Amino acid sequence: MMTAKEYLSQAFNLDHRINGKLEQVAALRALATKATSTLSDVPPSGSRNVQRIEDIICKIVDLENGVNEDIDNLVDLKADIIAIIKAVDHPAYQMLLELRYLCFKTWEQIAAEMGYELRWLHRLHGKALGEAEKLLHQKQATKSHYKTPPLA
Repeated sequence: MMTAKEYLSQAFNLDHRINGKLEQVAALRALATKATSTLSDVPPSGSRNVQRIEDIICKIVDLENGVNEDIDNLVDLKADIIAIIKAVDHPAYQMLLELRYLCFKTWEQIAAEMGYELRWLHRLHGKALGEAEKLLHQKQATKSHYKTPPLA
């Protein structure tokens, strides 16, 4: 079973994966642009370069499809995380969890924004995670309770 911290951190990790894929797409586009410009300077017998450009374009399309799928997953995940955070009763806990796990702010940024010392913020974070953990377990228990039994 996943802890609240692990669950909430999924959005950050997925966001970084998306950014990595976008960097790869940009690098492949730059490579395709270089290949196209060298192709225009080469006499018509450069059929090997045309194949290379096609391969690069296919890789770009595959990566972009993966990015779109990851973005869809991130939107769904953030909606789930928002629901958990909104269910936390304490407004300061909500703000802390939103700033950390949805806005991906550093501890220093959160402390400055909320007007807390880092030491107190970490203590508050532990309490907020405890509340989120209870809600996450309730949600998981409810899901497993309503699952239909497999057909025999």
